Amino acid sequence: MRTKFRKSAATPRCWCVALLGICMCSPGVSGQGPNDHGNASPNASYGSAPRPLSSEFGLAQESQSETTQVSSPPQAGAASTSPELAMASLPAETQGDLLMIRQRYLAAIAAYQRGPKDSPVIWNKLGIAYQHMYALDFAKAQYQKALFLNPKYPEALNNLGTVYYGEKDYRKAENLYKKAMRLKPNTASFYSNLGTAYFAEHKYKKGLEAYQRAFAIDPNIFINESVERIAENGPIEEQAQLNFELAKLYANAGNIEAALKYLRLAFINGFDDVKKLMAAKEFAALREKPEFRLLLAEEHITDAPGQPR
Repeated sequence: MRTKFRKSAATPRCWCVALLGICMCSPGVSGQGPNDHGNASPNASYGSAPRPLSSEFGLAQESQSETTQVSSPPQAGAASTSPELAMASLPAETQGDLLMIRQRYLAAIAAYQRGPKDSPVIWNKLGIAYQHMYALDFAKAQYQKALFLNPKYPEALNNLGTVYYGEKDYRKAENLYKKAMRLKPNTASFYSNLGTAYFAEHKYKKGLEAYQRAFAIDPNIFINESVERIAENGPIEEQAQLNFELAKLYANAGNIEAALKYLRLAFINGFDDVKKLMAAKEFAALREKPEFRLLLAEEHITDAPGQPR
């Protein structure tokens, strides 16, 4: 489990965490939600579920100077047009948002921590920043604080679900995505994340249905994942099946480029059912394209149905 300084919270499929390499489309994390005045927060949406922690806490080695650069006021005599002075004049939340866009997550955390302590939006954004640094335990605590302040915050529910997905607790992730969907229906990223959780649980039919619903709401939901999400690794066989289904989805919609992209990823992940590939009606038009034949040649596949690789 979508993930961007982007896309609302998200499906398992939430600026994110870069995805197409996700295990199955890693779930997307969202920052979008009501601000302290009840309006949609600008710069609301960002990322998605992170890759497994590379260390105990997964904290990126970000220089201390990067943190103090924003938190410390500019020195006397600094040019009034200096970036430091301009940044220091902004509200803490806006500083954090800008630092998130620059992928300076540790500095963003320092900025958000200077924001209102009673704002669920701030706590949600803190969770996203920690999640970008692969610190799932810290991210979970921030999302839980956001939900303590606002139990009906769909983005925080979704984002907490992506943490459980990252911990491979797919059932909890699934339940949280569903809660978020009840509060904010027709959100593509929520369905995408739910589909990813279903695939992880080997519920392929339900996973495909959730993906189809996400696609119907936003046809770009999966295409944009590479810039919205952090890749998350999962069972290789699930990843291959998921990418094959996404290839069918885009081929059926006439998006040849996206279909070939996901089909190639399916092969990379070990997909080798040539009979299934050649029999899929969704690929009928695609099979006439030279790009498809080139892909078959790259994979040493004959275009005769049923032929072994």
